Amino acid sequence: MTALSEFALKFRTAELAVKSYRDWVWSLRPVHCTLGASVLSVRREAIQLSQLSPEEFAGLAEVVKDVETRLKDAFAYDKINYLMLMMVDPLVHFHVVPRYATPRRFEGMEWVDKNWGKFPDISGPTLISEQAQALLRVLG
Repeated sequence: MTALSEFALKFRTAELAVKSYRDWVWSLRPVHCTLGASVLSVRREAIQLSQLSPEEFAGLAEVVKDVETRLKDAFAYDKINYLMLMMVDPLVHFHVVPRYATPRRFEGMEWVDKNWGKFPDISGPTLISEQAQALLRVLG
């Protein structure tokens, strides 16, 4: 199994895709640490940032603008963090973590950024189908 296929299975990118771009996929994080937490992943087998093409880098700039605009419009985040760790999952990807100074409510659930002002805690509840579908409707 390739890094790309393993990543797609683990992060359920087909099921949780918010939007597909030419070179990138924006999907919800299955473990949802803050409201709107998501992942930007490259659409091909690349396990080092230096393996990205100039076109993929250029496309990332457009993707980030779109992601930030949609998340801001939907949830009014206060800051946004991008984490590129690639220790466990080697495919080139960024964890997108909207940050909130105050709690947010969505679909009857309160979301608290318990590490506001510090490094984000990327643990959290696993999205259930109804939550995921509601998030996809709002962000899509």
